[in-house]
Amino acid sequence: MTKRVAIMQPYFFPYIGYFQLIACVDQFVIYDNIKYTKKGWINRNRMLGAKGPVTFSLPLKQASDHLNIVERTVAADFDANKFLRRLRAAYAGAPYYAETIKLIERVVRYDDRNLFNFIANSLSETSSFLGLTTPFITSSTIEHCSSLKGQDRVVAICSALDADIYINPQNGVALYDEEAFAKRSIDLQFIFPETSAYEQGRRPFVENLSIIDVMMFNSVKHIREIMISQFRLVGATELSQKKSANNRAD
Repeated sequence: MTKRVAIMQPYFFPYIGYFQLIACVDQFVIYDNIKYTKKGWINRNRMLGAKGPVTFSLPLKQASDHLNIVERTVAADFDANKFLRRLRAAYAGAPYYAETIKLIERVVRYDDRNLFNFIANSLSETSSFLGLTTPFITSSTIEHCSSLKGQDRVVAICSALDADIYINPQNGVALYDEEAFAKRSIDLQFIFPETSAYEQGRRPFVENLSIIDVMMFNSVKHIREIMISQFRLVGATELSQKKSANNRAD
């Protein structure tokens, strides 16, 4: 049986493409033992505000920028009630607000303030809410991979898990060398989300917002049966061939 694996940093209520990636693999590895990326998307995302998209974030306890994600902590002054009130102001009129806010309340009231554990729990809770059953694996539990970096680490993790296919988001096309994976008999593929627009009240559609927005305006059934499956998987070979053809055309 073919085994598909994906590897990602943890993100706090990421966009639907993250969950499409979870849905299309057999094992989903979440990095805990890599550096926290300042000004990245690990602890923040976007939602709809009164005048368009706005950023929300999970405040962190002040610490060195050199610490791993698992070594960072959610700030003691993170106010779950304030976060929930902000969502209520933005989405109280959304058709699936009642169901979604219950999920979010469970997530933000989680009592473990370790950043990795807090976000990993949010991903697990949201995946269960959407009916996804892909098992999560924490990267630090995979032996002999922690000392490696970048592509070497990804290949090593895939090999340790006996992966036949490694699937990465489309923004990683330039980061990976197909031959490095092929040497370990791993097929490198990329996922391209193709999620269609949906109603966001009376406002113009804004794409790639947090999964919170998707869940507020779409039923779980529609997300699970339609939206989660709206993507293309493209092999690295096919992308290379297209790039070569385009270069010749130019």
